[in-house]
Amino acid sequence: MTTDASGDWQPTAALEVLKLRARLLERIRAFFSERGVLEVETPILSTAAVTDPMLASLATRYTGPRFPRGQAFYLHTSPEFPMKRLLAAGSGSIYQICKVFRDGEAGRLHNPEFTMLEWYRVGFDHHLLMDETDELVTRLLAPTMTLGAAERLSYREAFRRHAGLDPHTAAAGDFAAAAKAHKIGVPSELLTQNDLAVWRDLLLTHVVEPKLGQGRLTFIYDYPASQASLARIQPGDPPVAARFELYLNGIELANGFHELADADEQRARFERQLHTRVAGDQSVVPLDERLLAALVHGLPDCAGVALGFDRLVMLAAGARTIAEVLAFPVDRA
Repeated sequence: MTTDASGDWQPTAALEVLKLRARLLERIRAFFSERGVLEVETPILSTAAVTDPMLASLATRYTGPRFPRGQAFYLHTSPEFPMKRLLAAGSGSIYQICKVFRDGEAGRLHNPEFTMLEWYRVGFDHHLLMDETDELVTRLLAPTMTLGAAERLSYREAFRRHAGLDPHTAAAGDFAAAAKAHKIGVPSELLTQNDLAVWRDLLLTHVVEPKLGQGRLTFIYDYPASQASLARIQPGDPPVAARFELYLNGIELANGFHELADADEQRARFERQLHTRVAGDQSVVPLDERLLAALVHGLPDCAGVALGFDRLVMLAAGARTIAEVLAFPVDRA
């Protein structure tokens, strides 16, 4: 069966937008060249996959030399794991611009294949990396957008300001009341649950995020420890993740960590995520043992951040959808 493509062969992005993409890529490379940060390339394919229950990997299969009986490979959702192997091998600070792939993600702000800028700075913590991210994004957007001074809010401050509660101490009933006050529809099954992580996510995405970064960059940091992912945990009351996210005009642009270097803790987190995947009837995927071996060898003290390049182009171009800045989104691939 063939598909009639006679009506949708043309790109969805205008030529001027494609030229803007090229200029932004040039500026990114110039920015890191000035700082002596090395551009690297790592494989798109991996025999391991991301264990995060919120992400789904696309898979393919290779049969040939070295794998005559065939081998499953996963398209990376981020270049993070092989980049950390380079860091452990002594690369120093590095960056990469590459295509990444996530199953089940398509919409106004999502495409299953998209472009990511990811970089790691040896000797930085997440606060220093916020400084550099602010400088880079401000420089990239300056020709097309005038931004106010960037603001930084802790996760707690953002919830108090925009949702009217403390996310670290509020009970499920407090979250339900806040959702009602902000006219947010709550699934009936959630009303009977006491899962605070789900409540936090509901208010973050529906109440807090749309108000962030209005006319200026907004960094949110000190996330709950349960949302640390691959970040270190900072002791305190409560302990928090050494993590930040960047927003502009309600759109999440970047996610950064003061990177976890403890191999045992990282393995334990991966295994907890696998248990969560099993409980949620998701596929069980192989752990990245090479990453864990690199952490055992020793990851230098560093901070890293992943930035969605297509969303950055959207903001620079004044586009409403990601399709407007891609030559061929998934429905025209």
